[in-house]
Amino acid sequence: MKLAEYARYDGLGLADLVRQGQVTSRELGRLALDAVEAVNPTLNCVIQTLPERLVDLRDESVPNGPFKGVPFLIKDLLLFERGVLSEAGSLLAEGLLADHDSELIVRFRSAGLVNLGRTTTPELGFSSATSSKLCGLTRNPWNPERISGGSSGGAAVAVASGVVPMAHGSDGGGSIRSPACFNGLVGLKPTRGRISEAPDAADPLSGLAVNFAITRTVRDCAAMLDAVSGPAPGDPHMAPPPPRPFLSALGVPPRNLRIAFTTKTFSGAPIDPHIVRAIEDTVALLERMGFAVQEAMPAIEWSAFTRANNVVWTAHLAHFCDVLGAMLDRSPSESNLQRTTWACYAFGKSLSSSDLLGALDVYNVVSRDFGRFFEDVDVFVTPTCTRLAPPHAAFDPDQAFDAEGWIEHLFALEMFCVLFNVTGQPAISLPLHQAPDGSQIGVQLVAKFGDDEGLLRLAAALEEALPWRERRPPIHVASI
Repeated sequence: MKLAEYARYDGLGLADLVRQGQVTSRELGRLALDAVEAVNPTLNCVIQTLPERLVDLRDESVPNGPFKGVPFLIKDLLLFERGVLSEAGSLLAEGLLADHDSELIVRFRSAGLVNLGRTTTPELGFSSATSSKLCGLTRNPWNPERISGGSSGGAAVAVASGVVPMAHGSDGGGSIRSPACFNGLVGLKPTRGRISEAPDAADPLSGLAVNFAITRTVRDCAAMLDAVSGPAPGDPHMAPPPPRPFLSALGVPPRNLRIAFTTKTFSGAPIDPHIVRAIEDTVALLERMGFAVQEAMPAIEWSAFTRANNVVWTAHLAHFCDVLGAMLDRSPSESNLQRTTWACYAFGKSLSSSDLLGALDVYNVVSRDFGRFFEDVDVFVTPTCTRLAPPHAAFDPDQAFDAEGWIEHLFALEMFCVLFNVTGQPAISLPLHQAPDGSQIGVQLVAKFGDDEGLLRLAAALEEALPWRERRPPIHVASI
């Protein structure tokens, strides 16, 4: 098998080839490592590979899960795999070696996935672009002068450029959906409590963050959710179980959906005209598909929500830095944190417990507002991001931002994402459109809390209507 043929398959397709004996797990792993060698010098999406894992890899030793023998990559942001570095893109965490497996790593392995390395992430996952002193700058395969998104930028670039058919990602404020948007991929943030964070966290980032994956196809996304969802002992929350496997639900056409959409921001700031047109075209398609569609959005006190974000994010960052420092006997400082991270750390350290609890009260108000909105709406259609992929300089982590200015800058781009980290609802970015210059445009679909199945069914219908699977960026393993 050549790289061009390898890159044509999604994860389920490659696993079928392994089960049929047409290719071995080791051969697929070798192709994935060759793909890293082909594109990584240009794109810088992989920080470490694990070629030694191929030495004794045998098909019979790989679990017969849905992705048997499929190469995979883990985002370098504290999803622990025993014996593998976990440095969070930061000099503060440099050299941190995991001494145990996170529950999700166990489930990835049971699904048949073969992890062959780590993907790049911004420092401590704290940016909308993937750039750090430790990892360097990750470039977008559609346009290397534009950001790849963050904080799962390395994962998205690896998938978009054909290195692997899917990769681990995490999402606390759009960190799966934003990179999926800018790289032309499928990015699902599942319902809160759908994926266990055991044993290392209960409600990471006060419940905002979730680990999952970035894929090329909706069916891989659904199969992955089947493979890794469900609670572990001690989990504080459990999302409602689906009535059937997510993958089998894709064959059931969605019906009688009440769909709302918006082309306006909650802050009053403008949206790029190409993105507005993409939403309008999506709405027209949904109407042709027979759905009831209306323009509507709940009222949000955006200034209060922004202040709450400033508090929650910097408080957690400060705690995160202190924990890492204690683990490695280092003190967070300007020498091991980038300029914007240091500013956010200092701000977080200045906060009180009352500040944090007050911010969480604001989050509760926002969640209740959206809960009432979704009493009359099944799906909400929004832009994933408010702009096309910006140039790298726009999100340089060493710019002279203070903490509040930096967070407001990040969420001006991802405001439609972070809202649904707060509410806990499932939200997915789909690569439905492109701008004239080739920039990828993600459209976000949001469903009611717990309705990941309905969201995936609609996503599959849109994938059939506007297929993107054969779309490839200029920098891709098939063309090198």
